[in-house]
Amino acid sequence: MRLGKTTLLVITAGVFIIALAGVGMVYFQQVHEQNHLNEQLALAQSRLSGLRLEQLSSQQAELGKQLSQATSQFEAVKTILAQPIGSIAVSNILFDIAEAHGLEVTEITAPGLAIEGLEGITYSVIPLSATVEGDVPNLVNFVTKLNSHLATGVVKSITITIPETDSEEKASADIQLVVYTYRGD
Repeated sequence: MRLGKTTLLVITAGVFIIALAGVGMVYFQQVHEQNHLNEQLALAQSRLSGLRLEQLSSQQAELGKQLSQATSQFEAVKTILAQPIGSIAVSNILFDIAEAHGLEVTEITAPGLAIEGLEGITYSVIPLSATVEGDVPNLVNFVTKLNSHLATGVVKSITITIPETDSEEKASADIQLVVYTYRGD
């Protein structure tokens, strides 16, 4: 079967129109997709422009500085707490300070070493109870000196008993003291 020129021309024109319609559809889909991607890109760029990288960098630097400072402070405190100090050494310090203030230590008790933890840090606790006699101003100065002399110690409580003026008894102070020592990680 032979096809005429007209039929061949009509078939060629039909194939051309169908191909042109297909290429047109693909082109419009690509344009639509490109517009959608451009909108997403514009949205992402507007979000990025809202972030100030310089501000974040300076904030990161400041936080790093604070972390470094906190770490050095922690290491300094850890060094102070790591110094071994037993109840005998604490007792000697207590007696020396009492003697320097003209006081007499009449009783001292240390129930023993205890282990405690706080925020994941383990440390030893040496509780001490002492009774000291002497003049009231000397007792006050003694407690102040004791509290400042023991870097890792804390005077938990003090009870000063002042006798009546006509009594020959001396004023006394009952002191509850705790000394902390760092035990390691």
